[in-house]
Amino acid sequence: MNIIHKPVVAGGDLLGDLRPEARLLALAPTPAPYILDQDDVIRRARNIFGPRMTDFERIAKVFATTGIRTRQAAMPADWYETPRGWPERTQAYLEAGTALFIETTQAALARAGLAAADVDTVVTVSSTGIATPSLEARALAALGLRADVRRVPVFGLGCAGGVTGLSLAGRLAQAEPGSTVLLVALELCTLAFRSDRITKADLVATALFGDGAAAAILRAGGGGGREAPVLEFAHEHTWPNTLDIMGWSVDPVGFGVIFDRSIPPFVTECYGDAVGAFLGAAGLQRDAIDRFVCHPGGTKVVAAIEEALGLEADTFASERAVLRDHGNMSAPTALFVLDHVLRNGFIGRCVLSALGPGFTASFVSLRVAAS
Repeated sequence: MNIIHKPVVAGGDLLGDLRPEARLLALAPTPAPYILDQDDVIRRARNIFGPRMTDFERIAKVFATTGIRTRQAAMPADWYETPRGWPERTQAYLEAGTALFIETTQAALARAGLAAADVDTVVTVSSTGIATPSLEARALAALGLRADVRRVPVFGLGCAGGVTGLSLAGRLAQAEPGSTVLLVALELCTLAFRSDRITKADLVATALFGDGAAAAILRAGGGGGREAPVLEFAHEHTWPNTLDIMGWSVDPVGFGVIFDRSIPPFVTECYGDAVGAFLGAAGLQRDAIDRFVCHPGGTKVVAAIEEALGLEADTFASERAVLRDHGNMSAPTALFVLDHVLRNGFIGRCVLSALGPGFTASFVSLRVAAS
């Protein structure tokens, strides 16, 4: 299945009509508050899993091959050593998630020079907890959002959520020119840590995932100036018969990670075709892309994307830097990488992409002009 947002005019915008271009006014990546050192995580995992897992030392090599030095978590490291049920995990998600939502939103608004009362629409992307009312409603009063702000909570996109969320926010901004759209992609992956299960997938998740959020401010028609990146084209590609590659299982204890297939070989084989479909839908040639900006799901996934795109090894320096310092935070991670690339002075057209449950590749192209 392909979901294509195709322009109908050359150089068209995200919606493919003559509405004003959607611009990214501000981007604020925000790590969770507690730092996890990878060496300390290995020690704790050995204490928890080692006595019950006969092949622990063999599988635990993944801690050294992730490319991660530090990650951030919603809760202190000691919190994860005590078995937690669904109510405790949910309460931690509501409290820590709301606090992080407020922090990242305030940072984005400050960068954009706006007040919370200027926000007309809020898109909240999160797949690592259940909140009804959703996080933006819980943060509304503390932030000073208007009572009539439009709320769009989105669940289930996983690692692709930051890119798909950016596309959705851009389209909503274009649907009402002059309005201000806030996107918050927030994931507390570590709250799904399972000490009660002793599977390879759980150990890989323990080695890989961290917590964080990223907020973006978008507007079409007014504000941002020439240097504000323009969202151009969006595209999604979902492969058939791939529901088992990535996702959640759910039981009375909480979410359980699903990695039923090896992702890097799939990416090497299939990702290039999805990129080709995106370029075709956007009416772009490969040489029109100055930089691919990718969600770093892990070092092997990053290397597989480089191979699939025919790029030199170690092309994705920003991706590896984000992975090293923050781990895989799911949805916000691609926005962390985009911020890293932009802060390093990128000018030109980039394609932001991420892979998530479905199994789906999500793409958004952005045009960045010199200030």
